[in-house]
Formats: sequence, C-alpha cells, structure tokens
Amino acid sequence: MDGINRGAIRFQSPGLTAALLVAAWCGASVLQAAAAAEAYPQRAIRLIVPFPPGGAVDILARILGPKLGEALGQQIVVDNRGGGAQVIATQLTAKALADGYTVMLASTTHGVNPGLQKKLPYDSLKDFTPITQIAESPILFVAHPSLGVSNIQELVALAKSRPGRIDYASPGAGTGGHMAVELLKRMAAIDMTHVPYKGSGPALIDVIAGHVPVICVSPLPVLPHVKSGKLRGLATTGRVRARVAPELPTVAESGVPGYQANLWYALLGPAGIPQPVVNRLHAETSKALKRSDISDQLLAMGAEPVGNSPQELAKHLRSEIERWTKLIQEANIRAD
Repeated sequence: MDGINRGAIRFQSPGLTAALLVAAWCGASVLQAAAAAEAYPQRAIRLIVPFPPGGAVDILARILGPKLGEALGQQIVVDNRGGGAQVIATQLTAKALADGYTVMLASTTHGVNPGLQKKLPYDSLKDFTPITQIAESPILFVAHPSLGVSNIQELVALAKSRPGRIDYASPGAGTGGHMAVELLKRMAAIDMTHVPYKGSGPALIDVIAGHVPVICVSPLPVLPHVKSGKLRGLATTGRVRARVAPELPTVAESGVPGYQANLWYALLGPAGIPQPVVNRLHAETSKALKRSDISDQLLAMGAEPVGNSPQELAKHLRSEIERWTKLIQEANIRAD
C-alpha cells in the first residue's frame, strides 16, 4: 500500500507541481498588481489633449488637471497634440504603455471618427480603457454680426436663399461643432460649406475677424465674445435651454423640432490598464468633479460635470459611434 501510494504521489507530482507553480505565479501577479495600484502614481501623469491650446478641451484639462494632480499626489502634465481630426493624439494614446501614466481627454470626435474616417489606425472601442465621462455641454450656434442674422430661423432662411454660399467654421472635421451643423443641414434641408480648423481657438479668431460668418462651438471659449458683442448668439443645441445662456432658445425651439446635439468630454487610457489603477483614476476624478471650485467653473462655462462609471462610459461610447455613423452615412458626410 505504501509503495502504491508513493508511486501514485510520484506519478502525480509533475502535474501537481505545475499547478502549484501556476497558482503561485497567479497569486504573485495579483499581489504585484495590487501593490502597483497601491503605489500608483509614482511619477507625473501625461494628459493628452487632442487640440491646440485655447479651445474647450484644453480649458477643461487645465481646470481639472491641477486638482486631480493634487488628489493623486503627482503632477498632471497637459500635452497638446492637435491636428488630424484628433487621430494623432488618439493613436498616441492607444500605443502608450497601459500603466495609467498616459491618459487622454477625448471629446465627441472620438465617437464620430469611426463613421467619418475611412481607416483609423486604432479601434475606437477595443484599443482604449474607459475611465469616466468628465462633462457634457450644449453647443452654441453663433454668427458674426455682419451676416445679419439674429436667430436660427433667419440663418436657415438665408442659407436656403444662398445654398452652399454661407461658410461655417468648426474646430475640425468630426468635432461636435461640425456634426451639429451637419445635423442642422440635414434636418432643416439647407446647404452650408464647412471650413475646418485645428481647434476652436484658431476657428474663433477667424470668425471674430469676420473671415467665416458662422460657427457652432462649445460655450467655454465663445461666451465671452457673445457677451462682448463681437459675436451674436443664435441658439443652443441641447434638449433644454443652457443654464449658462438661458436667454438663447434651443435649436428645437427655433423651428427644428427634435434637434439635439451635445458635446461630451471623457477620460480614456490605452487598453489594458490594470483595474485597480482604473479604479483609482476614476475615484479621484469623480471626487475632483464634485469639488465646488471645479464644478462651479465648469457650470459657469456651460459644462455639466458627470463623473460616471467606466462601464457607463463604455456604453455611452458605443451609443455615440452608432448615432453619428448613421448620420454620416445617411447624409454622405465626408472628412474635409
């Protein structure tokens, strides 16, 4: 009996040893991941902004960055990588190490590009780790006073009388401002010509100068110019009037029933960031968004803080891709 048992033990030892080694390796990996998450972050975190300085995404990053860095105990370094309809910055993020030290402040464009760009160098869902949605904002239709329109009804009437002859600026192909005007064109049966820029900052410079008469852009950079009289507010794009500009009607109120198009901003990282690190980033970002010194600034500029879960953000991204891809295909919109 003893010999049989010893033989059985000897026979089973290689498999048992392998199983024990695997279990030990897995256990060690879990402990290492937990230890890494507990120690995270140990150096500065790069926050990639896919637009030049001066636009809504850049402003938002510079409001959130210092407070988030304070909570995490490390500096948040804003890295502006404009151009390429956000593709340059997004590809850079997708190829970064999945260690939580490179994240991106994505915008509506991330949900538009899969339908607008013929071939992206990344998968807009699979190649990214959702962390949290930062904020949501209506968009403002504004015009240079020289155009002579005061509301959406007048803009639509003018565009119908001059098909294709009224230019509109946007922060870039595939941005929320671009899609908002294309949605208006589709729903109001008008034609306007798109003039894309590399961010809302450069676009606004030309609109204020009167080189391009119309733009649809986030309230964050444009409201001061509307209040000063340099530009004329026409309408906002949300379901209800914007708290930041309640005097302006919505596009839906202005003769285009059912119209709605909001901007959103979200924190994404490359695919594969360890879950404990994702949890830390999500928790600290959500806490930061609840701070009055941040939320008050966002609300004052027309952006509503969100701070939802990674799972909710993932669902939102899928929904946005489906929505805008459908519009792009139906209206035959092309990247300029």
